[in-house]
Amino acid sequence: MPKYFGLEIMMNMIQLFKEIKKQLKFGCVITEKLSKMDRLDIDNILKVDELNSELEFEQATAILGKLRWMVKEDNSLEPIRQRLLELIEKYEAKNWGNESEITYEQIKESDLAEKIVNAEIYFIQKRKERIKEKLKENGMNQKDLGKILGHRPNYMSELMNGVRPFSRDDIVIIHRLFDIDFNDLIPPFLKKEVTNHIKMTLGKLKNAKARLKYKDLEAV
Repeated sequence: MPKYFGLEIMMNMIQLFKEIKKQLKFGCVITEKLSKMDRLDIDNILKVDELNSELEFEQATAILGKLRWMVKEDNSLEPIRQRLLELIEKYEAKNWGNESEITYEQIKESDLAEKIVNAEIYFIQKRKERIKEKLKENGMNQKDLGKILGHRPNYMSELMNGVRPFSRDDIVIIHRLFDIDFNDLIPPFLKKEVTNHIKMTLGKLKNAKARLKYKDLEAV
């Protein structure tokens, strides 16, 4: 085998190694970003130090509103409610405490975040009504559904009210039991990190015609 041919193979191997290393590094970055996606899941709230955006602020406010009455049925939610209250007050003091420092971009971000959260609240409420309607048609109630899914009553309440996300299995079971369309069960909203990643990737792809729709619901 000619020497230059062996050298060419070696150079190709080096280039391939560099590309793999680059991809692994990129993958780690994406994984790190995605690991931050569910900061405001009910199981993570006590670990959160501060809210990082208007979207998180609006989401925290929405969750707090639900917990105010849910805590009456489940007192174990009280520490989470208190932590949310602290996070909200801290964010307001830091970002909205001084009117002279409030910018147009900040107001714009706040308006969009409010629109996103209102859409999420509307979806969750309609989904809840749809499931309850089907339960009634089949002579069942929410506790019965909880038994089928293997969830305790308080946990089931958190799922129905959108404080905690349904699992994939939950969604599939509800779909098959009651013939509810997946579009009525799965929220169409994307997390900020996912939205940004999709935009960035589409921008790099040649001849890619796909685009995110419902721009008003894109994360800020």
